[in-house]
Amino acid sequence: MFTGIIEETGELIRLIQGSDSAVLTVRARKVLESTAVGDSIAVNGVCLTVTRIDASGFDADVMPETVRRSSLGGLPAGSRVNLERAMAADGRFGGHIVAGHVDGTGIVRNINTEKNAVLYTVEADPGILRYVVEKGSVAVDGISLTVVSVTDRELTVSVIPHTREVTNLRDRRIGDSVNLETDIIGKYVERLLNHEQLNLGQKEEKNGITMDLLADNGFI
Repeated sequence: MFTGIIEETGELIRLIQGSDSAVLTVRARKVLESTAVGDSIAVNGVCLTVTRIDASGFDADVMPETVRRSSLGGLPAGSRVNLERAMAADGRFGGHIVAGHVDGTGIVRNINTEKNAVLYTVEADPGILRYVVEKGSVAVDGISLTVVSVTDRELTVSVIPHTREVTNLRDRRIGDSVNLETDIIGKYVERLLNHEQLNLGQKEEKNGITMDLLADNGFI
């Protein structure tokens, strides 16, 4: 689990593409501390497992589903990427619950400055936006951000100067693709409610007139 508080930005050295999957190499410094092969690091909000590590960086495998769902497969060498190690049990929970399981990508459609804040408007699929609420949290390229507004077509987040300076948001331009992960709590709530409604519907069907009931009472 992650918090969406970026520890540093690294540099994508190379991404070797297979037919569906890929292996990426990232130059980093801070996230290498106390990290071993098998540990998790979020790269632009995508939870990846470290497969090789040395003094200058690490390698990680990118599965086919990750290539399909995220923007990692299209990143050119030299790209700045947001990095965060998995949260330690005794760490500060500075952002929100981020699983590192990207729901999909969005496209930056507008960037506006409002006094000391920068507003980023991102167009996304309605299936993603249904889990986004105003004043709630969303992870954009792994960054925990507060939602200023949301419609059925796009969301807008507000970014303070510090966050913009220490993440890859300073590189983002209109038309760029970003990874999006919505609040997992909302998805769990929806799943549980749908499950209860399904069970209720099955119980009502069982309590109604059925072929077995008609047969048991001599109507068939």
